[in-house]
Formats: sequence, structure tokens, C-alpha cells
Amino acid sequence: MLSSGKIVVASQHYPPDPSTTAAIMAEIACRIALEHDVLVLSGTPGAVPAGGPGRPRVVVVKNRMTQKAALVRRASAELLFAMRTFFALARELRRGDVVLTVTAPFMLPYAVVAAARLKGARSALIMHDLFPDVLVMAGILKPRSIVTLMIRAANGFMFRALSAVITIGRDAERPIMRYRGMQRDKIRFIPNWATLVPSLRPVTADNPFRGALAARFVVGLSGNLGFTHDPDIVFEAARLLRDETSIHFLLSGWGIGFDRLKQLQAAANLPNVSFVGRVEDSELEAFLAAADIWIIPYRKDVAGVSVPSRFYNLLAVGRPVVLVSEPEAEAALTVVENRLGWVVRPGRPEELAEAIRAACRTEDRAMAERAVKAAAKFDRTTALDAYAHLIGELLRGSKLAEQA
Repeated sequence: MLSSGKIVVASQHYPPDPSTTAAIMAEIACRIALEHDVLVLSGTPGAVPAGGPGRPRVVVVKNRMTQKAALVRRASAELLFAMRTFFALARELRRGDVVLTVTAPFMLPYAVVAAARLKGARSALIMHDLFPDVLVMAGILKPRSIVTLMIRAANGFMFRALSAVITIGRDAERPIMRYRGMQRDKIRFIPNWATLVPSLRPVTADNPFRGALAARFVVGLSGNLGFTHDPDIVFEAARLLRDETSIHFLLSGWGIGFDRLKQLQAAANLPNVSFVGRVEDSELEAFLAAADIWIIPYRKDVAGVSVPSRFYNLLAVGRPVVLVSEPEAEAALTVVENRLGWVVRPGRPEELAEAIRAACRTEDRAMAERAVKAAAKFDRTTALDAYAHLIGELLRGSKLAEQA
């Protein structure tokens, strides 16, 4: 039975945007729409309004997408999008409504919280990344710069005003709780999920992404490499392993990190490195099954700042991972707890190369089976039901919401 209050989902990324964030927000919106009236404010041009019983209605907010490396243009475009979303929410929200948003772009949550407070609505934030920590981690901001301190001050107001904060990693709670006035009862841990069905996919000779590679052991890297990732450690590990002909690096993705990898390869022309164009969703399963092991290369200080969504699909196809990360980060905890691969300290390419050698020597089928078993724990239905339950609490004006 539909409730009287409505849910507004505000997200810059929404289908037809092909990003992981867009897919996650669409699945959440559709699940909540089974029980509540849902309106999506999307920043993705071309989104088709759906509407109807059990389907969210989509309204496109004017938005100009820019390249991630164009920092000034990107910041201006994101600020404009946040402002337009604020005014759209001011028109749409009513007292008792709930608005759900995500930290992409990072200015959006402030606009959402302000509009919710203005209209007497409740607000919930999905923490995919923690700002300004991500920008400090990437070297874009200094830890004590004026901009960093301003963002932290704004965060203090935002976290106190939010009705709920959804974390996708256990490591996120500690940095959030450093903000004065933040209450632990408002934090809910709902991890992301694998979009592929967990099942061991064997390495086969007829795999279209592997057929041209002569090496026995293939190391994969896939997805968006943004400011939090370190492409150099991957390339330096490949350089250290260039004479080991049994090991080959298969790389496919986008973002400034992949631009950097292509520049490095153009200069060095390593024989053990190959690039593949961006893989479509229809080919993702075959591509992930093409490698024997996958790398996720973070910069230092990732704990509590970011969680790699691609991680769960790598486990779902039964592949171990080599994670470059601090040991207390969410993905690292999962790797160690379930014995799913190797955790390497950031900035140590020699350790990454040695972990890849160890993986090549081991080829542990039991590890692959453990990966599939672990992926099954990150279940789509369980996660989406948790979102629906939380939204129901907020609509009913539970204690969780009253504390905001």
C-alpha cells in the first residue's frame, strides 16, 4: 500500500548514464517505488520519464557533464546542478516527504539538505565518497587549506541536519562520527552488491578478450580510475614484471587514471600490457572472466573515504583480487576476513609485483570458490529491502528521523 508522503531521489547520475552510481540509484528508486510514490530528479540528459504503478517518475534537471580532469569547469557545472536541484526540490517537496541523494557530485547533498529543511522534509544521504577527504587523498586539497576547512564546516551542519546517513563500508563510520553533533543512531550500513550472479566462471581459451594473449596468467584492471586511484603503481608493477612472459596485464576503463596509464604505455611500450576499449555491460561478464586476478589500486588514506563498487562483481565471477589499500579499509577487511587475495600497501609497486607473482604461482581454486561465496553475501535483494525499510522508517517519523 502506497504511503501519503512521497520519496524524491536526487542524483546527477541516472540511466541512460552507464555509470555504476546510475545503476545503483535506479535500482534503489525502482525498489522503493514498489511501496511508495517516487520522483527522480536526474542530471542525466535523455532519461525517459517512466511513472506508473511501481515505477518512479523521472524529471531531468538541466546539467552539463564535464571531463573529470577539467576541475574548474567541472566545479562550476556541479555547482549549477546543485542549485537547480535545490530549486526543483523547493517546488516538489512537501512536509513529511523524504529525499534521498548520493555524494556525486559532492555539492549536491548540501543543496538537498537545505531544501529538505526549508520544506519540512526528511533527508538521507548515501555515502559513496567522503569529501573533502577524497580531494585531500588525491592531492587536490591540502589538509588544512581554507577550502578543506570550509567543506568540513559545511559537513558539520549537513550531518546534523540529515535524518539518515547510509554507509557502504564499515570503515566510514569513524570519520563521520568525528563531526560534532553526529549521532551513531543515524548511520546505517548497507553495502553495495554484485550485479552479476555469483558463479565460478572458468578461464577458457575461447574467451574473446583473452584469445590474442599468449601469457598463461592474465592480470586485469577495469572500470573508472578517478582521483582516489593510483595508476602509476600498476604500471610500475608491470614494468617490474616485463621479463616474466607468463604474466600479462589486460587493462580497460576510463577516467584520468586510464589517461595516465595510456600516456605511460605510449612512452614505454611494455610488451606485457594491453588495452581494451570500454567494455559494454553485455560483455562485462566475459571480460571479467578473462583475467586470472584483478587489481584495485588505491592511493594512501582510502580507509573511510571510498569503497570500490566493482569489487563485488570481481568476486561474483570467482576471481581473487590484489587490493592496494590500507588494511582497515572496507574492501581490505573483506579480502582478509574471507581470504580472497592480497592486500598491498599503497605506493609499493614492488609489493604489488610480488603479490602478482604469488598469485601466478598459487592459482588457488579454493580461493576462487571463496570469492563466489563472499559475493553471495552482498545480495541485491537484501540491500534494496534495507533501503526500503529505512525509507519506511523515515516516512513514519521514527526516532531515527526525529533525532535530525
